[in-house]
Amino acid sequence: MSTPRLSNVVGFDDAPFDRLHRGDVPVVGAVFAGLRFDGVLVGKVRRDGANAARSLAALIRGSRFREHLQLVMLHGIALAGFNVVDVAALHRELGLPVLVVCRRQPDLDAIREALLTRVRGGRRKWALIERLQPMQPVESVWVQSAGLSTRAAGRIVHRFAINGHVPEPLRAAHLIAGALVTGQSRGRA
Repeated sequence: MSTPRLSNVVGFDDAPFDRLHRGDVPVVGAVFAGLRFDGVLVGKVRRDGANAARSLAALIRGSRFREHLQLVMLHGIALAGFNVVDVAALHRELGLPVLVVCRRQPDLDAIREALLTRVRGGRRKWALIERLQPMQPVESVWVQSAGLSTRAAGRIVHRFAINGHVPEPLRAAHLIAGALVTGQSRGRA
């Protein structure tokens, strides 16, 4: 069985924020048609909140790119600190596969400890993480997804990771989000 070639992709990352910041944090979506950078989406999610999936879905549904998008990529399972994305709900709501990519395997024990002891709504957020398939190593990164096999995820990462290990839509979103807040991009995605 062959996997469809998913070429119209949006990759999301959050902007940097001060440790003491409370309130909304900008998020950026970099839209790609194949390897061509095609556009930018800018929205916001609540620091340590619970609105990431809803906010991303609304941002995508309200965009001119919606009808062509075939995949949503996330740079990690949480945005704006511990605003854990309900990946399954995002997948259901948009009818698109969702691929979560991390540079390294997350320390789930530390995440669980932080969520259950220091974060409001941490039990519900930890339950979202537990419901997902475990992260898998693929092409020098770690992935998990909804609506996509690990094998297909590997092909997507391989296709889009042309300037390092992180797929271009996520790398571009990271650079743009950094520049949005600090005036210039810096650091690795």
